[in-house]
Formats: sequence, structure tokens, C-alpha cells
Amino acid sequence: MAKSKNNQTPSQETVTEAMQIARATQRPGQTKEQTKLIAMGIQKGIDQYKKQHKAKLREMDKRRKKEQRSKQPDAETTEQANNSDALPQSPNKLPWVLLTLSWLLFASYLVASQLYTA
Repeated sequence: MAKSKNNQTPSQETVTEAMQIARATQRPGQTKEQTKLIAMGIQKGIDQYKKQHKAKLREMDKRRKKEQRSKQPDAETTEQANNSDALPQSPNKLPWVLLTLSWLLFASYLVASQLYTA
């Protein structure tokens, strides 16, 4: 498939800027047609510069977003690793403490009941 060129009309700002530059560099004896041709060349140069600048900005934005995406999962995995390390230690102690306490209370109940019955 052949690519069709995007023939966009240049902005009025670009046209006036190009004409001002062409008039500023006008030589004595230069015709209006020659000045218009020079202005068109300057205008094309300005348009090309703007396109290149936009492309650079898009590329920089893509790189920045890619870096953010690559850093974000790393931060999430470290947080998850920290959370997974912290959670199992606390619950492991609590059941054992409760079990020990319940057995101690049961043993003290048996001893107390033996003392009062005898």
C-alpha cells in the first residue's frame, strides 16, 4: 500500500513568521515572487522543525511512561514481599500463646479441684 502524504495547510502563524523572515533577508532588486518562494521554503523548514520537535516529545513521553511502568511493579513486589514477611510471624505466635494459656488454666483448675475435694 502506498502512503498518502498528509497535506495539511500550514498555520497562519507559521505563514506570517516565514514571510517576516523572508522580508527581513530580502536583497535589493529581489522580486515579490522570489520573496514568496523564499518564504515558502522557510515555512517548510519551520513545519519540518515542528514535526521533528513533536516526534522527539512523543518519544520522550513514551520512554518516561515506560520507565514509570517498569518501576511501578518493582515497588509493588517489594511492598508485597515486606507484607508477606510481616504477616506470618504475628499469627504464628498468637495461637501458641493461647494454647499454652488454655492448658495452664486447665491444669490449675484440675489442681484446685483436687485440693478442695480432698
